[in-house]
Amino acid sequence: MLQFKRADRVADLVKVEIADILLRRIRDPRVSRLTVTGVKMSDDLRTAKIFFVELGEDSCHPETLEGLQKAGGFIKKELGKRLKLRYVPDLIFKQDTSFAYGSRIDKLISEIHREDDDRTDS
Repeated sequence: MLQFKRADRVADLVKVEIADILLRRIRDPRVSRLTVTGVKMSDDLRTAKIFFVELGEDSCHPETLEGLQKAGGFIKKELGKRLKLRYVPDLIFKQDTSFAYGSRIDKLISEIHREDDDRTDS
């Protein structure tokens, strides 16, 4: 049977709650187009790295990160109300670059296929 660490279970719960807080409680337009893609908790559950992407963008606007950091205290307070943890984790917001990287790889693969098709047609 596969064993999950408590940090992984808490990370999943934090991800759901932060996504809900961003959707329903934060009114800042700078963070309105965000999707939380992952949360990485430290083993002692005191720090949470929140990974996010901005919908329709390859890179994060500086205003978006600024808006998230400004709302960080409010988000932490809301998490404290919703989660039954001894310590509410400190939140560190990071842009998730895996989507942009994956998109770039897809484009390269498409170009290779197109070049192969052009060569076989000739």
